[in-house]
Amino acid sequence: MSIFDQITALLDAGNARYRVIEHPAEGRSEAIAAIRGTAVGQGAKALVCRVRLTSSLRAHVLAVFPADQQADLARVAAAVGGKKAALADRELAKQLTGCPMGAVPPFSFDPELRLVVDPALATRYPEIAFNAGRLDRSIVLDTADYFRLVQPEQAPLCI
Repeated sequence: MSIFDQITALLDAGNARYRVIEHPAEGRSEAIAAIRGTAVGQGAKALVCRVRLTSSLRAHVLAVFPADQQADLARVAAAVGGKKAALADRELAKQLTGCPMGAVPPFSFDPELRLVVDPALATRYPEIAFNAGRLDRSIVLDTADYFRLVQPEQAPLCI
């Protein structure tokens, strides 16, 4: 089952309020917000990070935050008890998410990818928007439904 299908199945099973928007392939936050007709800050940007927990132990984190803000990798590391974080390379990100860069949604279906969301995403807009595992399809989802269904860890992640 594709990532898009997994997301819509989860949303349907949880009676979430959402809509799907088909559009030209686009992964840049500002450009896709204009295409969707949403504010950039409604975008749920998702970054795959590698976090050093100890000298020999690493964790993988999907850091999700408003697309009009910038992630602070030190905060991402601190959120999971790590010492240092870096962006995962394209190959690792695709392996953990099943998605191309720019299409990573704010959902983790891999038990090795820990989901951490900045709490600002919960309070700024009544709906969040994101590319849903594909560069040519977005979902605009009720914010409260996202947090209810996903129940992510929350920590400040932005500068």
